[in-house]
Amino acid sequence: MEKNIVQGESHDSKLGLIAIVLIFIQSLILLFFIPYVGGALLVVSIVLAFFYLRRRTVIKEQVIEEIKSLKGADEDIMRQSLINTPIPVCVIQFDGNIDWCNPSFEAIVNEPNLIGRDISEIIEGLSLRKNLNETGEMYSELEYNDRKYTVVYNVIKTVENEIARYRMVLYWLDKTDVIELEHNYKMGQNVMAFVEIDGYDDVLKSVDEETRAKMKMEIQKVLTELGEYVEGAMIKIDRANYALIFDKEHLDVLIAEKFNVLDKIRDIDHGSGLPVTISMGVGYKGQSIMENCEFAIGALDLALGRGGDQVVVKTEEDFTFFGGKSKAVEKKNKVKSRLIGHALKQLITQSPNVLIMGHKYPDMDAMGAAVGVYDICKHCNKEAHIVLEKSNVSIDIFVDELREDEHYDGMFIDHESAKEMCGRDTVVIVCDTHRPNFTECPELLEISKKKVVIDHHRRGVEFINDAVLLFHEIYVSSTCEMVSELIQYIDDEVKINKLTANGLMGGIFLDTKNFAFKTGVRTFEAASFLKKLGANTTDVKTFFNSDLEDLMAKAEIIKNTKIIKDKICISFSKSEIENINIVVAQSADELLSIKDVEAAFVLGSVDGQVFVSARSLGNINVHVMMEKLGGGGHIDIAGAQLEHSDIEHGYRQVLEIIEDYLKEEEEDEDESDIS
Repeated sequence: MEKNIVQGESHDSKLGLIAIVLIFIQSLILLFFIPYVGGALLVVSIVLAFFYLRRRTVIKEQVIEEIKSLKGADEDIMRQSLINTPIPVCVIQFDGNIDWCNPSFEAIVNEPNLIGRDISEIIEGLSLRKNLNETGEMYSELEYNDRKYTVVYNVIKTVENEIARYRMVLYWLDKTDVIELEHNYKMGQNVMAFVEIDGYDDVLKSVDEETRAKMKMEIQKVLTELGEYVEGAMIKIDRANYALIFDKEHLDVLIAEKFNVLDKIRDIDHGSGLPVTISMGVGYKGQSIMENCEFAIGALDLALGRGGDQVVVKTEEDFTFFGGKSKAVEKKNKVKSRLIGHALKQLITQSPNVLIMGHKYPDMDAMGAAVGVYDICKHCNKEAHIVLEKSNVSIDIFVDELREDEHYDGMFIDHESAKEMCGRDTVVIVCDTHRPNFTECPELLEISKKKVVIDHHRRGVEFINDAVLLFHEIYVSSTCEMVSELIQYIDDEVKINKLTANGLMGGIFLDTKNFAFKTGVRTFEAASFLKKLGANTTDVKTFFNSDLEDLMAKAEIIKNTKIIKDKICISFSKSEIENINIVVAQSADELLSIKDVEAAFVLGSVDGQVFVSARSLGNINVHVMMEKLGGGGHIDIAGAQLEHSDIEHGYRQVLEIIEDYLKEEEEDEDESDIS
């Protein structure tokens, strides 16, 4: 306090002290030369020093009194501020008893005689112990009497009769209005959706004229009711496409109901016609309506690429999927194949060279399609190579025959050679996958600006988006079937090697399980075309020959089979054989022959990598289930690869996915029973 007072002395007081010191020094000097003058000045300096010190003491006492009075006034101001503040405040002891509270706190509690009462008995959910144990800032969120508060805690210390006492001051900050405003803002955000009726023209053509009119009316009715239900604006773009704008609040309702509009559309049934389904892309959380529109378009493309009959909700961060229970319907029209064939030929002839690759650990569908594209390039007199770092058991027999045939000299190159050969204008053709990280050499996709994708798998979130030519048909049995159609439209007199025809036939054999699954009219037409080009089914069968070790592994898988809910099989093999991925796929196919079994999952591992093969008869969407493991495929044929894992961990993951699926199925059945 004294230090503060000294520091607060006036400028004049300091000058006076300096003057007294100077007089004193002069008096000492004059004592030697003029003693009587020096003595007189010395007396004067002493008298001045006495009065200066006395005045300083008086000023100090006055300042202290003023400070005391000011402190008292400040305390009174603070007390009045706490009493009159609109913020509820209460002071409590550490045991919870209320020592004091202001009228604002009494108003929110609305109870008499609060002093001395335990605050936890008045306000439930207020935990003082938790906040006393907090090491950081002390506050908590609390809801009381339909109001939401942030309670801020402040520990204060007082000294009474030399005894320190601690209390806690609670400030109740009402944030109800802010939360409601934020909620209303979020719920009022615009959501953009695009709806497309899957295969609209084919669906209408599948019924007679009279039924066609009824079907149109029912479809229109369901979509109109959807627009009314979400209180949005449903706009018809053309015969099969609609746009819908509504609020986020209603989107939450649709998500909670799992977009049951899919079921309502699917219930439109008029005899033996094609099923009626819709695909919907929903976009929200964008910075503008235009960005939401872009999200919705991307979501609709993804829904269609996954086979339709589903809703995809897209934000800037992620995707959410609903539906996808129906198989894709085969398109009998080959116009797209013809257009893609002509475009591919033009692209190949205008480029300096072509690099072809499938997915990692390529199977017969990927390799057969790649060799088919290689022969297309040879027909166009263009240099082409297939990128293959290492063969595997599933294609070894076929690859060995290719290496022995002069027609394919220099066809295979490794990753390093491919990267050296690849340029900006090199055409990179990807077969049997659309996921960049699943390709044989992903680096090529970054180098080349001319990418072509030929694939039949259901589209996943990861996609080669900048392809200059995209041939993606999920209803097709195999990529080899797609390439076989392209060959027909490349040129009227196109010729391919007999071994190439065998490879293409082998890919169709593999993905259709010898024409037992996912076959359509066009599948048999493609097989017939390959047969004309010299494909031999007996030779093709040799590509899939297995040895005794494989048969022993299959026997182990059958022995380890577990059936869940009488309809889903799961099994595994601990035999780490080189071609375990082929063995688990073949075993999953065989497990489907068990009576009443609708889906099968088989796991196998080699070199720290777990392969999961999933098969279904069509009622269970194994594609969606495998997506949860980072894999994918089709509604009835799918798989996944787990890096740096083991059989036990992979088995638990697959088992959890199966249990979640069965739980969701039971919930859906319960909801349908209630409705």
